[in-house]
Amino acid sequence: MADESKEEERPEIRVERATDAARYLASDKLVWFDGVSDSDEIQLRGVPEDQRFAAEVVGSDVDPATYPGIYGVRPMQLSVPDGDGHGHAVPVAGLTWVGVHPDHRRRGLLTAMLKHHFEQTRREGVHLSALHASEPGIYGRHGYGLASLELEVEIGRGSTLTAPHLEAEAATITTRLGTVNDPGMSERRRRIDLDLTTTNVGTIVGDPEFYDLLSHVPAEETRDSEPPRILVAVRDGRDVGYVTFKRKHKWPNSRPAAEVEAGSLSGAPATRLALLRRVTDLDLSGKITVNGVAGSDPLLSWVQGPRALGDVKPFDSLWVRLVDIQEAVAARGYEADCDVVVEVSDESAPWNAGRWRIRVKDGTGEATRTDDAAEVSLPVAALGAAYLGGGNLAEMQRAGTIAEHRPGAARDLWRAFRTDLGPYAARGF
Repeated sequence: MADESKEEERPEIRVERATDAARYLASDKLVWFDGVSDSDEIQLRGVPEDQRFAAEVVGSDVDPATYPGIYGVRPMQLSVPDGDGHGHAVPVAGLTWVGVHPDHRRRGLLTAMLKHHFEQTRREGVHLSALHASEPGIYGRHGYGLASLELEVEIGRGSTLTAPHLEAEAATITTRLGTVNDPGMSERRRRIDLDLTTTNVGTIVGDPEFYDLLSHVPAEETRDSEPPRILVAVRDGRDVGYVTFKRKHKWPNSRPAAEVEAGSLSGAPATRLALLRRVTDLDLSGKITVNGVAGSDPLLSWVQGPRALGDVKPFDSLWVRLVDIQEAVAARGYEADCDVVVEVSDESAPWNAGRWRIRVKDGTGEATRTDDAAEVSLPVAALGAAYLGGGNLAEMQRAGTIAEHRPGAARDLWRAFRTDLGPYAARGF
């Protein structure tokens, strides 16, 4: 997501459907300064035509071959808590392809496009928006909260992964090697991820075209190396997980030490164990890097803590935004009761602003308008951060990023929103 950190004089801006596909693609190439690729066409198909939007600046003649600003939406499903230790899928607008032409920065285009996005998403009856932020300082100002974290971990070949009470289940799983663009692979991956929305909160799943994009291998990507590989985990004849990876030759002092970069690890704990054991035992390999590992991922327990790993780098994963507080609160389940009046600030979606009574009883939540005195004051981004059970509202109150007007109110709210198991990291889109 590209930057627009400060705003100068604001011109008249109109945001509407981007009807010129070539201009839309050219805008993306300019903002992200990508080279020409044989994957351009499939990348454009990955954002549906009716979900491509552009900002026009009235009276501007700057670079007519591109739009002053663009954004796109991928229709997706997000696994949210169901209140019983599991998850269920709800629709989410996957915000992507956001960018502002370099000659139009700091003039309010990003603000205008995001307000349009929230209004458009609400009209379509979708209550959540989510994104991966290229520059994380931007989107909190527009109501997105950091809902999940991910780690990049380095693990050595042959590392011991200890999980005695998963051994019997892991022994029933076989793994088969293929390439990501094998016929039918995109459909298999999507089915696996859809199944996991019931168990892995934080999982995000796109439409079939999105998985076609994931499975496409541009020619330039295999020019000097093998195509991306995939290991599919199978139990009782049914696909239950996968991990993608790519190897790069390294022969220091004529000794094999290939670098293996793994990502898109998908599966329940026993499946992940079987897949990681296979990845960490590939012939001719040395350093193995695994991306997209959640902070609560069982891998950290299997290696006896992070110091058993070569390197651990934390990153933000999914940012979540409540487009409609009333509907979003009702869409997920809860593991504790609460009754708290919150004062929400939300400049970009003013229908969310004001006081709400968030009441949870027997796992079901509701948010209703109220004139009662606020017990907690917070930005809408704080609710987005807590929505998947990861962002700790009690810690936010202690840190001074939200305010508490009744002692213990932030803790009460957090105990309802939190989950026994933290959210999984979400794939990029």
